[in-house]
Amino acid sequence: MRKQRTYTISDPDTIKQSLLHWIRDYEKIVWLDDNDHRNDYHSYDAVLAVSRQTDDLKDINSLQGLKNIVRDDRDWLFGYFSYDLKNELEDLYSHNFDGLGFQTLQFFQPEKIILLNGKELTFLYLEHCDEDIESDYEQLLSNRGVLQEKRIASTPIRIKMRIHKDAYFEKANRFLGHIHRGDIYEANFCQEFYAEDSIIDPWETYKRLNTISRPPFASFMRLNERYLLCASPERYLKKTGQTVISQPIKGTAPRSRDKKEDEKLKQRLTQDEKERAENIMITDLVRNDLSKSALKGSVFVEELCKVYPYKQVHQMISTVVATMPKDKNPVELIEETFPMGSMTGAPKISAMKIIEELEETKRGLYSGAVGYFDPKGDFDFNVVIRSILYNATNNYVSYSVGSAITAKSDPEKEYQECLLKAKAMRNVLEAS
Repeated sequence: MRKQRTYTISDPDTIKQSLLHWIRDYEKIVWLDDNDHRNDYHSYDAVLAVSRQTDDLKDINSLQGLKNIVRDDRDWLFGYFSYDLKNELEDLYSHNFDGLGFQTLQFFQPEKIILLNGKELTFLYLEHCDEDIESDYEQLLSNRGVLQEKRIASTPIRIKMRIHKDAYFEKANRFLGHIHRGDIYEANFCQEFYAEDSIIDPWETYKRLNTISRPPFASFMRLNERYLLCASPERYLKKTGQTVISQPIKGTAPRSRDKKEDEKLKQRLTQDEKERAENIMITDLVRNDLSKSALKGSVFVEELCKVYPYKQVHQMISTVVATMPKDKNPVELIEETFPMGSMTGAPKISAMKIIEELEETKRGLYSGAVGYFDPKGDFDFNVVIRSILYNATNNYVSYSVGSAITAKSDPEKEYQECLLKAKAMRNVLEAS
C-alpha cells in the first residue's frame, strides 16, 4: 500500500529542477518529462520514481517474472526493455560488441513516486517511508532558490565513430541489395558514436540535452552504475484501460531560425514521397502488430504522416489506436509489438536479422523502451532514441543514430540524416 498526499505548487518548472537536484543520492531513478507537450494522450507532466540500492523491494529482470508481478501485485513498476529482448521473443541473436552492459530488461518497484500535473505535486510513498513525505516536500521547496549541485568532475570527451563514412556507404548499399532482392522493404540502419575512458556528470549532461531538445518523451534513468539520458520524441506504446496507442516516427527534416525557411522545410517533409512511404510502411507494420490481439475491427490509424516541429528537427508522426480484450496481460502487448517497428524495418524479423549482420554494435538499450506500469496494468513507454548512454564503471559513453533504408534511399542523404540526429548529443558531450 502507498500513502498519497498532494500539494499545490506555484512554479512547476522550478520544482522540476529541484527534483533533478534532489534525486542525486538515489541509486535507482526513472524520471519522465513531457516538457509541456500536450496531446489527447497526455497523462502526466512529469513522473519520478526512486529507490535506494539497499531497499528490499522487487527488482525484476525476466520477462516471465515481470508478467507475473504486473498481473498479481498491482503496484507501480519502472524500468526498461532493451532492443535485445527481441532475442527472447523470436529466433534471433546478438553477438556484436557491447560497451555498456545493460541487461535485457530491468524493472524495480520504487519506494517513492512523485507525480507532477499542472500545479499539483502528488507523493505516493510505500508504508515504510511514508513519514518522509513532508520532509521531502520541504526539502524540494528549500532547494528551489539554491540549487548547489554536487557536480561530478568531467573529462574531455573524444568522440569516435564505430562505422566510418566509407564503411557506412558499403553497408547501406548491402541493405539496398537486400531490398532489391525482395528480402526486405525497409530497414533502420544504426551506427554508434562513442568515447572511452570518459567521465561525465550524468545529471548536468541530461539537463543540457533536454534544454536544447525539449522533447515530449524525455527521460533520465539511473540503475546503479548505468545511466540513460534521453531526449526522445517518440512514443512506443501506451495503454489506458482497453485502449492502446502507438506513435511511430519516420521522416526527419532540419529546423531553421528563419520562419519562412522553416515553414518550407516543414512543407517539403510533408510532401516528400520517400519519407511518406517510409512512414506508411512502418505504420502498417505497427497496425499489424496491434492486430495480433486487438478486438476485431478496432485497429485504426487516427493520424497519418503528420509533421510536428521540435526544437532541433521536424518529425513525421503517425498515430495508431486499438482496443484490447479486458483480460489481456499488459506484458503480452509488449511481447507482440516489440521492438518498435520504426527501429527495425519491414518485414520485421527479416529486417532484424539483416540489421544484426550489418551493424557493428549491439544496440542494447538504444532502440528499446523506458517507462512504467501502474497498479491498474496501464503503461506508457517511449522509444530510446536521441539518447546518451553511460556506464560509470568502465567510463564508456555512447550514443547511436539511424535512418531508414528503402529502395529510394541515397546513402549520402541517409548519412547526413544520421549526422543531423547526432548533432544534439555531440554538442552536449563536447561542451562537458
